[in-house]
Amino acid sequence: MNPIEDIQARADSRRIAIDKVGIKDILHPVRVQDKNGGEQHTVARFDMYVNLPHDFKGTHMSRFVEILNGHDREISIASFPVMLQEMLQRLEAESGYIDMRFPYFVEKAAPVSGVRSLLDYQVGFIGEIDAQGCRTKVKIVVPVTSLCPCSKEISERGAHNQRSHVSVTVATSQFIWIEDLIALVEAEASSPIYGLLKRPDEKYVTEYAYDHPKFVEDMVRDVAARLDAEPRIGAYTVESENFESIHNHSAYALVERRKPTL
Repeated sequence: MNPIEDIQARADSRRIAIDKVGIKDILHPVRVQDKNGGEQHTVARFDMYVNLPHDFKGTHMSRFVEILNGHDREISIASFPVMLQEMLQRLEAESGYIDMRFPYFVEKAAPVSGVRSLLDYQVGFIGEIDAQGCRTKVKIVVPVTSLCPCSKEISERGAHNQRSHVSVTVATSQFIWIEDLIALVEAEASSPIYGLLKRPDEKYVTEYAYDHPKFVEDMVRDVAARLDAEPRIGAYTVESENFESIHNHSAYALVERRKPTL
């Protein structure tokens, strides 16, 4: 039997290099360690890319899937450098990129009744590799409550509040738990969010939010100040999107910086 030609291995004459080529949005089961000493079995979505030199017609898409399967679900921020190096070697590339996103669950106790429930957070690991080395980042999306200071000031009764998503992307010099990043963000919200509340808990979080009003600008600045004070964190991006309860649009703010020491 004649061998089947690999069309992707042919040379290309257009002399246009491709910055990123690969697979996007592939699902794969993973195991992630949590701060309590256990591990969570979850499902992640992966984007995996490499660069393609101008004289290569195509990359080998199947090799990305083989790399994922080769790690047998033992995938974490610590394994990213290994996977990135493997991508460069197997795909004969000079740069690579992996973005892994998954739901992560934290058990929380309601503030008054103590009733426990799970709350889900969106977490991402991002890795890049090139001639300058390997870089990894962690991203979390934390749902919180924000209460409008202006509404509180001008209203005789109550104030409008809404659910907000605070997104934090950090480059770390040392290991940091996902739970620690979540707690850092929730401490700067008008109120944290819980999966289950009894009536005394609902009263508590409603009044707590009223006593801690925050504009979207306050949210990103206060979270940024805490990240500045955290020695394990270098470059970071903080975003807050408030899904306004009295408008048909969101309020949004972003702070992005790299600490001078890095």
